[in-house]
Amino acid sequence: MMKSIITTILLAFSCAVFSQNVEFKAANFKDDKDGLKAATDAIKKGDEYFAIANEAIFLVQSPGLNYELALKNYQIAQKFNPKNAELNFKIGVCYINSTYSSKGVPHIFEAYKLDPACDNFMEFYYAKALQLDNKFMDAIKAYDAFELSYKKADNFSKFVTQYKNECRTAHAALENPIRAWVDNVSELNTEFNDYAPSITTDGGEIIFTSDRPNGHTPNEAGSYDKDIYSSTLTDRTWSAPKQLKGGINTTEDDVSNNLSYDGTKMLMHRSISGQFDIFESKLNGLEWSTPTAMPFQISSNKSNDIYAAYSADGWSIYFARDSENRSNGFEIVYSSMQSKIQKNYMAAQMISTVNSKFNEGPVYIAIDNETMYICSEGTGSLGGYDIFVSHKSQGSWSKPENLGYPINTPYDDFFFASTANGKFAYIASNRPESKGGYDIFKVTFFGPEKEPVTATEDYLLASIVNPIKDNSIESTVDVNKKSFTVFKGKTIDAMTKKPVEAEIEITDNGTGKVIETFTTNSATGKFIITLASGKNYGIAVKAEGYLFHSENFDIPAGSADNLVNKVIELKNIAVGSKIALRNIFFDTGKSTLRSESNSELDRLVKLMKDVPSLKIEISGHTDNTGSASLNNTLSQDRAQAVVNYLTGKGIAAGRMTAMGYGSSKPIASNNSADGRQENRRTEFEIKAN
Repeated sequence: MMKSIITTILLAFSCAVFSQNVEFKAANFKDDKDGLKAATDAIKKGDEYFAIANEAIFLVQSPGLNYELALKNYQIAQKFNPKNAELNFKIGVCYINSTYSSKGVPHIFEAYKLDPACDNFMEFYYAKALQLDNKFMDAIKAYDAFELSYKKADNFSKFVTQYKNECRTAHAALENPIRAWVDNVSELNTEFNDYAPSITTDGGEIIFTSDRPNGHTPNEAGSYDKDIYSSTLTDRTWSAPKQLKGGINTTEDDVSNNLSYDGTKMLMHRSISGQFDIFESKLNGLEWSTPTAMPFQISSNKSNDIYAAYSADGWSIYFARDSENRSNGFEIVYSSMQSKIQKNYMAAQMISTVNSKFNEGPVYIAIDNETMYICSEGTGSLGGYDIFVSHKSQGSWSKPENLGYPINTPYDDFFFASTANGKFAYIASNRPESKGGYDIFKVTFFGPEKEPVTATEDYLLASIVNPIKDNSIESTVDVNKKSFTVFKGKTIDAMTKKPVEAEIEITDNGTGKVIETFTTNSATGKFIITLASGKNYGIAVKAEGYLFHSENFDIPAGSADNLVNKVIELKNIAVGSKIALRNIFFDTGKSTLRSESNSELDRLVKLMKDVPSLKIEISGHTDNTGSASLNNTLSQDRAQAVVNYLTGKGIAAGRMTAMGYGSSKPIASNNSADGRQENRRTEFEIKAN
């Protein structure tokens, strides 16, 4: 019995000693003086970096590599003695102020257990660790204790007040989550930092930044420089990320900011001689051009400029800027062009309604050009960077609103890249579910809870490249007040099926105005553009040595978001080649050309003038409705009306013939309305060249 009591006492004493704070003193390490010296030397060296980093943090400035360098030294001492309160505290601080914040929580808890008085800021970071651990009410008590115990707390009242507000906001947000699902995109992420996602409007291509090993020489902290990667979505799975080809990646930090809506150009930032500037790169075939610095209004030599985004209309660039006369870190500003031809930008203007007393981060302008997503550490944050939304009304941006949990957490949640329909978005976060530091996450937005009319597809399983068939569930986040259709595809040779670089012209047939002109990718023939609903569009495709292709389609007003994916086959200018002129319109039952036809006819005029050796036949075709004689006459008159138009534009009559074939040459079945529509057409065929 006595032996058992003694054993119990000794065990309890042993546990008590084990949990005590172990100082870095010679008396505690009599048998390893060399190890003690190496550990204390490492701590001393780490403290130098630690002090610099702490000062930067409380000045709302970047700590640079200083926390990483301090941590590298502290970890040497930690291996020697893991039971020192002050060292655990410092390691915890280094992690919490890095992209690996969750790793700092257990170190702070350990330091607090070993000696809660080991540092004047112990209560402050203990509160922060509780906040990151979702213990918000306990965190508020700890922040209160810090204010009471630390005489110089007034110097940090801005931070304490902000963090307590974050705790209250986060507590309420977690109690009332929004209807959204957030998934780690595991195919894209590593144990390193993967962030800054930006996507094409159809959601089929993504670019992002990563500091994963890249074959370059690591820095003094052992980290690799940041490069930009891309991936393609195929069968709902992202391909293995690859570094972008071309001159875009260097041995410096290259950080992607924003991909243009058509995926042909990109804004990014990099550090030049210690200053961050914004650059632009363009996609030429399969390679990205060497980035060029944006004009001084955007890349100023008096400030750091980062996280730039295109406006949807192409007139403005939004970005984050700091400067010596600003005490709140980075703030959102914008610069607009006076002329798209000259590309002369005006001086950057601050948007006072969206900025806070803390750092603002990446910004994203939705395709409606009236919705801005801002990442901020400021008022209304759940902790760290959160994603907010602001709406433009009568020329002014509204006060940003937090998107809520689970999109935002007590960790850093930033960047926002949305598909055109607003149902899906990609963000970056270092929440505990991350593989390493920052990871890329996919957000799926759900509508309010209500009984759907038809349930045709599970939202959790829906691919971002396929339209959601169940349109009865509305989005909970009002991303697009307007309706959009993504028109994408590629231009290829009709015979060889190889990609063809072509110029595409989009016309609003209602007004006759050309609303967009662009060139398809020279290596792949791919293109992508987003069109507003409620219009009839004409699409004209031109490539050197090929007949031009044209067609039109309606996007009904108020229609659900759509995706049109089209392969356009272009025909060589060879005798026998023929093309349907889909944007030539006549009054019903008549041969009178309507004004909406002018754009199409003028393109044919240009082709005839560009290739003076061409001789063509203009042919009219009808469906089989009505008598054959009337159809033959109508088709002949319509073909002649086209010839008359071309003649009036200076094309020699001898180069053209008009033929009416009535319903004798159908290209589709006349048994359906769609088939009959296909058969009612005007064509031209090359007879000589």
